[in-house]
Amino acid sequence: MFAAGFRKNNTACERYTAGVGTAVITGASSGIGEAFARALARRGQALLLIARREDRLAALAEELRARHGIRVETLAADLASSGGLARAAEAVGGTADLTLLVNNAGFGTRGYFHEGVLEEQERMHRLHVMAALRLTHAALNVMIPRGEGGVIQVASVAAFARSSYNASYCATKSWMTVFTEGLHLELREMGSRVRVQALCPGFTYSEFHDVLGVDRKTIASWLWMRADEVVEESLRGLERGRWLVIPGRIYRWFATVVSKLPVRLRLAVEARNPQRKARVGGGFVSR
Repeated sequence: MFAAGFRKNNTACERYTAGVGTAVITGASSGIGEAFARALARRGQALLLIARREDRLAALAEELRARHGIRVETLAADLASSGGLARAAEAVGGTADLTLLVNNAGFGTRGYFHEGVLEEQERMHRLHVMAALRLTHAALNVMIPRGEGGVIQVASVAAFARSSYNASYCATKSWMTVFTEGLHLELREMGSRVRVQALCPGFTYSEFHDVLGVDRKTIASWLWMRADEVVEESLRGLERGRWLVIPGRIYRWFATVVSKLPVRLRLAVEARNPQRKARVGGGFVSR
C-alpha cells in the first residue's frame, strides 16, 4: 500500500513518482541536489530549490520549466546562517502540498580538527545538523497531519567509518543517519505513512570533491558513482519504504562489514581508508 505521492510502477524498475505536490531540495545548485531536481522534474514534480548561489538556481529553474513544463520556485539562502535558515524553514512549513524534502546542503573541510578554522567547523555543524533538524521539523508538521510525504537526509557512507582529517564531517553525517533511524521508529510507532530515509553515498562525481581539491585519479575508478545513479537508488528505496539507502554494492558491503568489526580492528580499517591517498594540501572529505 503506497501513500498518495508514492505510486508503484509496473515497470521492471520501481520509481518514486510524485503526485500533485511540491518537493523541496536544499543544496540544489549542483551535485546530488541538482541530480534530485532533474530526476523529480522528469517525473512532473513541482519544485522549490534552495541554495546559496542565486544565479545557478535561476538558470537551473529556467531550464527545468522550459524542458518539463513544471512549476519551479527558488530561494537563495545560506542555511548555515540564522536568517537564511529561518527563511527556508518558513518556506518549507508554508508549503501546504509538500510531498518531499531533500536535505542535501553540505560541505567538507580538510585537515586536523584542532588546526582548522573553528568558525568553519561550527558552520558545518549548523548546516548538517541544525538546518536538517529544523527543516525536517517543519516538513513533518506539514506531512504527518496529511498522512503522506517523505524526507531524505543526504548523509554519507562516512557515517559508518570515521577517518582522520574528517572528524566533524563523519560526526555530523553519523548524526543524520541516527536521527533518521529514530524518526523512522517514531513514524512506524504512530502508524504514519510518512517516510524518512538516510541516503549514504560513497565517492560521487560532483563539485563536492573539486572544491576540496581532490585528485580523483588517486581513488580507484570503481569506487566512484554518478550523482544520477545515487539519486535513482534513493528514490527507489523511498518508494519501497527503506529508511537506509547505501548506493553501490561495494559500499553496502563495506558498511555492513565495518559495523560488525571489533573496535580495534575497525580502527585499523579506518586508518587505512582510501581517502588518505586523495588528500591534497592537508586532507579531504568525501560525501
